[in-house]
Amino acid sequence: MRSKEGFASVLGHDLFYRQFGEPTVGEVLGLHGGPGATHDYLVPLADLAAHGYRVTLYDQLGCGRSQLPKDPSLFVPEHYVEELEAFRKEMKLGRPHLIGSSWGGMLAIAYALKYQKNLKTMTTVGGLHSVPLTASEMQRMKKTLPANVQRTMEMYETAGEYDAPEYQEAVMVFYRKFLCRLDPWPAEVAYSLSHISKPVYGTMNGPNEFTITGNIRYWDVTERLSDIHAPTLVLGGRYDEVSPLVAKEIHSHIKGSELTIFPNSSHVAFWEERAAFMKRYLRFLAKHPR
Repeated sequence: MRSKEGFASVLGHDLFYRQFGEPTVGEVLGLHGGPGATHDYLVPLADLAAHGYRVTLYDQLGCGRSQLPKDPSLFVPEHYVEELEAFRKEMKLGRPHLIGSSWGGMLAIAYALKYQKNLKTMTTVGGLHSVPLTASEMQRMKKTLPANVQRTMEMYETAGEYDAPEYQEAVMVFYRKFLCRLDPWPAEVAYSLSHISKPVYGTMNGPNEFTITGNIRYWDVTERLSDIHAPTLVLGGRYDEVSPLVAKEIHSHIKGSELTIFPNSSHVAFWEERAAFMKRYLRFLAKHPR
């Protein structure tokens, strides 16, 4: 699908963006995961353009084609919330339908806690409200992997050798079960994973998805979720690395929210069950017209 792309000046830095379609029905603003990934793996959201939505995707600060700042202290949730608000204004998106994947879902929640008046709706896809709960669930999932894979992980994690080829192979076993179950992976998913910004990911998350040692490791807004009143849709996959338990927790704390767990998906249901995902999301969007 044809897209418009460019750079937006946001809080003193240049952010790369892409837009699909025209906003005859509404605006959809997508937030990628990581933290530190790129917008590319979210391109299935461009399917919404055929239904009258303009879809805007962007690379967050330090990610993809966006500017990498010299100051790593900017790599915190609070900055990305303000960046999102400034980007919304700069791009003149009005009150968009905000949808965030993974860390992007966490960012959407953080944004809603401060700026929900500027949203039409909020949707999380494999999003999270509690890093400790999410990390605990991931450790449980690790224990379902083959014994030899677990032994390899334990050996290299104890040694702190996260870049060892054998360890990376073991990590990929986890990813192919709980991150994306398609074989082969879509090129955009592979691209985003292989182009994760190490400065951002390392600072905020850690060496991999289930070893969270960065500055978000204690982030937990469970007690504040009830403050969110924007129409909310919580989506996830049966095999999601951000487990269905996390999705159910978000749903239970946000009054009036809707929940759907896709039965054949892990972390990227918009790829793994693309048609069903779009049908579900469009049904939700239709309830909240311009």
